[in-house]
Amino acid sequence: MTLVVAETTTRKRSVWSTPRLSNVVVIIPALNEEDSLPLVLNDLPEVGDVIVVDNGSSDATASVAVAGGASVVHESRRGYGAACLCGLDVLAERVERGDPPPEIVVFLDADYSDHPDLLPALVEPIQSGTADFVLGSRLRGQREPGAMPPQSLYGNRFACWLMRLLFGSQYTDLGPFRAISYQSLLSLGMTDCDFGWTVEMQIKAARQRLRVREIPVPYRRRIGTSKISGTVSGTICAGTKILYLIAKYGLGR
Repeated sequence: MTLVVAETTTRKRSVWSTPRLSNVVVIIPALNEEDSLPLVLNDLPEVGDVIVVDNGSSDATASVAVAGGASVVHESRRGYGAACLCGLDVLAERVERGDPPPEIVVFLDADYSDHPDLLPALVEPIQSGTADFVLGSRLRGQREPGAMPPQSLYGNRFACWLMRLLFGSQYTDLGPFRAISYQSLLSLGMTDCDFGWTVEMQIKAARQRLRVREIPVPYRRRIGTSKISGTVSGTICAGTKILYLIAKYGLGR
């Protein structure tokens, strides 16, 4: 079970969010990102709400998130997927209380490697009715030197090749910056609690024949050390989980 310890916010972004983005909710998993998170929040356009999921930080991540105007919840289970699922649980609880469901959910990393100001371009195909799921492709965009180490580049290309072989998808990346309609997201039934979150979403989107778009996005060197590609154990665990899920859904059909 996801444990939501607290939900706080210093202001309601929806009070001054633009009409085109007032039905967009951003979910940001965060673990010890006190230095980078303020930059992410500052660059985000005004949206309906920003939910920062503190995944057990030992620094001031939660405090800087509140100061930046985000809603903050706490997930005790470690894992990128667990944090994302926690954010979805918060949305579900709000809808059960009578709040209108969001139109679009955007997922974004807290390390400032993505470009939050590009959110309008990411959600536009969904708002215009031409896509259900939009993925920001780092491999099709401009990358700062060192932003993606060789093992990350190779792993992404290999995983996308396998998905094209098994599911007929046309992905070029497993990028974390992504937007999906809320109803489409619910239909996927996401379950992965760690490294497989992104690939699970892309596999299920392909199998359900969602209308998928990729747009090139720039990518910069993250602030701090990556919990995945920055360590040998993280790289091995992530690669193993991604390959396992591709095999599970591809060969077990």
